[in-house]
Amino acid sequence: MISKFDQLNLFFDEIDRNLSETVDFYIIGGAMLLYHGMKTVTKDIDIIVDSQKEFLVIQHLLKKLKFITKLPTLEYQKVDLSQIFIREDFRIDLFHKIVCKGFQLSNTMKKRALKIKEYQHLNIFLCSHEDVFLFKTFTERSGDITDCLALARKQKPLDWVAILEEIKNQINISGNTIWVTWIGERLDILEENGLEIPIMKDIDKLREEYYEDYEKKHHS
Repeated sequence: MISKFDQLNLFFDEIDRNLSETVDFYIIGGAMLLYHGMKTVTKDIDIIVDSQKEFLVIQHLLKKLKFITKLPTLEYQKVDLSQIFIREDFRIDLFHKIVCKGFQLSNTMKKRALKIKEYQHLNIFLCSHEDVFLFKTFTERSGDITDCLALARKQKPLDWVAILEEIKNQINISGNTIWVTWIGERLDILEENGLEIPIMKDIDKLREEYYEDYEKKHHS
């Protein structure tokens, strides 16, 4: 378990010292909440890199730094996890661009990301509150609903319009619309937990369109 972001800074220092070329890390999970004080501990450090070259460089480097690889468990069945790396308290979930099936690091997500550290070779970006919220509606890991509620109930409201636009953007990028039903299911749970979701009617419409299209394709 990681309880302070400073522990991650030490890890980033170690990575940078061993790099000889530029790599960008996009942080999209609990570590982002830890940085903003919305979470006290995190087990997983979710890192996205945008290129295959960066992924291979970091994969090789983590193995060199005595991280061991571990196969994803069933709780990641809807997640295109590229690899898990473990060393002592650190568990690195490293993704190459695609984080979940049909959900990937888009240009709009990169524009919203906050650059918090620039080393000699390594740049650290935190994905936005909106994009981390969206990411956590794809996953089924323990604590993700709690994290979504923390993100939605912080002092500065979420930009729900940006979340809806990113959902539509992801549909256009991937052409895979089924995951909007997964998002809908998670948002239903969040509503049951008392969260008011201004875009729920739009989500319901997207779900209806998916099911109508499914019916047409399979009963024509």
